[in-house]
This record gives sequence, C-alpha cells and structure tokens, in this order.
Amino acid sequence: MSFDVTGMTWLNPPPRHALTSAGLSLATGHETDFWQGTYYGFHHDNGHFLHRQRTGDFTAETRFTGDYRELYDQAGLMIRHDARHWMKCGIEFTDGICHFSTVVTNGQSDWSAFALTAPFEVMHVRVTRLRDSLFVQYRLDEDAPWRMARLAYFPPELDTMSVGVTACSPQRAGFEATFLSFEITDPASGDIH
Repeated sequence: MSFDVTGMTWLNPPPRHALTSAGLSLATGHETDFWQGTYYGFHHDNGHFLHRQRTGDFTAETRFTGDYRELYDQAGLMIRHDARHWMKCGIEFTDGICHFSTVVTNGQSDWSAFALTAPFEVMHVRVTRLRDSLFVQYRLDEDAPWRMARLAYFPPELDTMSVGVTACSPQRAGFEATFLSFEITDPASGDIH
C-alpha cells in the first residue's frame, strides 16, 4: 500500500505539503480544526482534508506519523458528507500524551479518546462503512491484530462520501505529519468480533 493522490482534492489545503518517496508530508495552518458545537460552543471547519469520492460501503486505511507536541495536534482518517456530517479518527495529543481519538458529527460533534501507553512510531487506522455504521480500528504495528476503537452510527441515506486523510492543529500552526499510505477498497469484513 502506498500513497496515490490520483483523483484526490484538498478541502482547506495546508500552507505546506509535498509528495515524497516517504508519502504525503504536510505542515498545518494556524488554529485549524473540525468541530461542531458540543461543549465548546464553536464551529470550526478549516482543518486540512485530502480526499476522493466514494459511494456505498467501503474500507479506508492509512498509516501515518506525526510530531505531536501541542494540545490537540491531530492526524488520521476522515469520512465526510458535508460540514455537519462527518467522522475523523486517529491520533490526538491531549493531556501530554497521544490518544486514539474519534469524533463523530451528525449535526453536533461528539468525542471519544483513550490514551495509548505503548510506544509506537507509525499509527495504522482503518474505517469500514457498512450501511448505517462506521467501524473504526487501529493498530500500532504492521503485524499486530486490528483492534476496535469504536462502532458509530452514520446516516445510511448519506451515500456519497469524501474519504481521505486529515490533519489539524487547533492551538498553533506548523504541526507536521506524514501519511505513508492511503487506500480505499471494498469492505474488508462485516465481522466486528
């Protein structure tokens, strides 16, 4: 699996990005994020998102690294219908450590996160859309089994989605991330156990 940008377009391109032999490298703009309302009250839709269109059920997968230093530095996968219907998942830096984070937005955003206490260099993230659900998985090593992070509802009538990679830095500019690979395939599996 490699990073092929064919047919992909940016929503809010970052100020610096390049496709290299390692993959897609980028540095984020100032105070970028995706969030809709809940708890904080603000509505942000200025995060960086490189995507392609997909209809129906699918599996999206990426591997990435990041230089996580400041509160809420984040990188991962995003699945989006519009500004009020989307999901992002991956690494988010909070409370001084990396967390696996998932935000699901159906009008309002929610947020779930758990600390990753084991060391890792490359994060592997996979999301499978099956009808009315998004099945989020992660692993810290190429040879490790996929682990479930979340099973979330997503409206089945929203059939055409933008699917791709995202990075944000709500508290600063210049968070650096490199996406080593990205692909979209037919669903990997319908079995969550």
